[in-house]
Amino acid sequence: MLCLKAPRRFVRVAAVCALCLSGIPVAAQDYPARPLRIVTGAPGSTAEFAARMLGQGLSDAFNQSAVVDPRSTGGATILGEIVARAAPDGHTLLVIGSTLWLGPLFRRAPFDPLRDFSYIAILTDSPNILVVHPSLPVHSVKDLIALGKAKPRALNYSTSGIGASPHLAAELFKSMTGTDITHVPYKGAGAAIIAVLGGEAQLSFASAASVTAQINAGKVRAIAVTGLKPYSVFPDLPTVAATVPGYESGAATGFFAPARTPLPIIERLNREALRLLARADVKAKFLATGAEATGSTPQQLANLVKADSAKWSKVIRDAGIKLE
Repeated sequence: MLCLKAPRRFVRVAAVCALCLSGIPVAAQDYPARPLRIVTGAPGSTAEFAARMLGQGLSDAFNQSAVVDPRSTGGATILGEIVARAAPDGHTLLVIGSTLWLGPLFRRAPFDPLRDFSYIAILTDSPNILVVHPSLPVHSVKDLIALGKAKPRALNYSTSGIGASPHLAAELFKSMTGTDITHVPYKGAGAAIIAVLGGEAQLSFASAASVTAQINAGKVRAIAVTGLKPYSVFPDLPTVAATVPGYESGAATGFFAPARTPLPIIERLNREALRLLARADVKAKFLATGAEATGSTPQQLANLVKADSAKWSKVIRDAGIKLE
């Protein structure tokens, strides 16, 4: 019997076809093939904490190290550029807050947040908390609206800087309630809260992480949270939306890869992220930092980026916000 030897090229093609027919994604066969790199924000930030938690989870799941690469300078512009230009093989990843997609609304960026990334999952969500100085005769959102309208420009609100989440939250509040309160930007969240403590500003739409200790100590009065649902750390606080229907503001942390990363890799990373975020101990650790572990599908993160970009673009334009 004559035995013919198939050419090597034919054998390779046949092997690939067999893998495809078996339902095994070729792109994810040997993933990860080397250590993962997770680019993220400055040490101490919510994004950096999330990246470290995620890195440990992925290391355990993949039996491959995940190196967290925090960057203290350059902000979202540098972080986004690094990952947008990386090979789309799932080995360079990005954990970052909403500055990735809000930053380009203020100034030109070397990437397009709607085009240059693959979306994996929403990792955390943190509301802003509306707080006032204890001496202010305001105990509810309704009280604040009434006082703001009765005394236009008499109230100051502090923020961690122009274009930051507290600034956008306040400007959205102003536009939806017809109140006229004055913005006073400071260098950082800590300075913004100190301004309220000292009476330089009467109120702030502060990040949860920056103001929780002062609320618990009774140094500021918490009025409401800016998310659509109650906040786990202060479950008795009402939402702003309960008085101002449709109002919502907050700061999400997202998990991204370069555009054109193979779908099987995205799906695997999503599964591992959701498995980690579902753990009770992980949820507790995030809450201790002021963030709530959420988790989502890749499409839900994509929807958030698109909706946020459209929503805040209008707020920025209508309020005439410009970075100095």
